[in-house]
Amino acid sequence: MKIKIKKAQEEMIGFALIIIVVAVILLVFVGFSLRDTEKEAIESYEVESFIQSFLQYTTDCRDNLRAFSVQKLISSCRNNNLCLDERDACQVLNSTLKEIMEESWKIGENNPIKGYELKIISDGKEMLKFKEGNITANSKGSVQYFPNIEIFFTSYY
Repeated sequence: MKIKIKKAQEEMIGFALIIIVVAVILLVFVGFSLRDTEKEAIESYEVESFIQSFLQYTTDCRDNLRAFSVQKLISSCRNNNLCLDERDACQVLNSTLKEIMEESWKIGENNPIKGYELKIISDGKEMLKFKEGNITANSKGSVQYFPNIEIFFTSYY
C-alpha cells in the first residue's frame, strides 16, 4: 500500500511541475505579444525639442556685448545686419544651421531618419530652407512662431 501512495504523490508533483512550466511559457508569450514591437523612429517631442534647442544655440556672431543665439541671429538676418566682425548675419545663420542639421539628423539607408526639411519664413517670404534626404510618407513635424517669423521643421522616417 505504501508503494501506491508514493507513486500517486510523485505523479501529483510531476503534474504540478508541468502546470507551472506551461504557465510560465504562457506568461512569456503573452508578455511578448502585448509589447509594442515597433518603436517609432522619432517621437513628436524630439522634433519639438530640437527646434527649441537650436534656437538657443550660441553662434560665433556677436555684437559689442555678447554672442548671438540662433534666434537672435534669425532676427539679425531678417534686418540685414552684420556681425561685429563684418560677416553677413544670413551667411553665419546659414552655415550654423547647416552644421547643426548635419550633426543632429544623420540620414541614410542604415539610419531610421530618411530625410528632413527646415524652413524659416519671414513676412511670408522664405528666408532659409534646408532639405536633405528622401521625403517619405512617415513624418513628424513642428512649427515655432515668432512675430513675423515662422520656423517649420519636418523629419521623415
